[in-house]
Amino acid sequence: MKPGLFTIVVLIVALAISFAIWWYAFGATSNFKDGALRKDPVNLVGRIYTGGPLVPLLLCLSIMVITFIIERLLILTRAQGSGSLTAFLRKVREDVNQGKVAEALETCNRQRGSCANIIRAGLDRYQAMFNSAVSPDRIVSETQRAIDEATTLEVPVLEQNLVAISTIASIATMIGLLGTVIGMIRAFQALAHAGAPDAIQLAVGISEALVNTAGGLFVAIAGIVAYNYFVTRIDNFTYAIDEATCGIMQILSGKHER
Repeated sequence: MKPGLFTIVVLIVALAISFAIWWYAFGATSNFKDGALRKDPVNLVGRIYTGGPLVPLLLCLSIMVITFIIERLLILTRAQGSGSLTAFLRKVREDVNQGKVAEALETCNRQRGSCANIIRAGLDRYQAMFNSAVSPDRIVSETQRAIDEATTLEVPVLEQNLVAISTIASIATMIGLLGTVIGMIRAFQALAHAGAPDAIQLAVGISEALVNTAGGLFVAIAGIVAYNYFVTRIDNFTYAIDEATCGIMQILSGKHER
């Protein structure tokens, strides 16, 4: 599924789920003293419902963040391959150093994952051109080119949806602040009544402000932490790929210089 289409599908499904949770779970009559009026909550769930119509949107963003986190964890785990990445890289370098390119390719096929795909692309190009009437420099340059092309294709897959996570973290803060402002407006309206302030409306306004503030901060913190974690993990992964391919290219170059 294309990244943009995946994001749209997640958004639509998350909106439907979040509204259902807000209306049917948080807004259940058992959570309020006055039942169907839904104005006097008796527990935390009922108070979350009184946060107003922005609560479903914050729930939607939280569901989207959780979905993207799970999706990125699965993709990055699959990108490492079926075994230890360190052991795989060591085995491939040993095979290439010993001139066993076919065995190195078989190791890549068993490992799978992004790193294995990149190395396999370079070794496939090297093996295809090794016995051809091409100069050694051309063989090395074409091998490097194949590795660069494979890297260009694999790395963006690792970075998909990171922009969505960072965007959600930023938007959640703004939505939480908007809910805070709306709740405070309602609270000040209750204070503006002639005579004694409307205590119920004052409490509702303050509750709405705090619920939206807490919801926005929760989603923003989760999004920022997830984004930084994935960026760091991807940077380490791409560094390992660059180090491995550079080592392999040095071995292949050294063989042709002898």
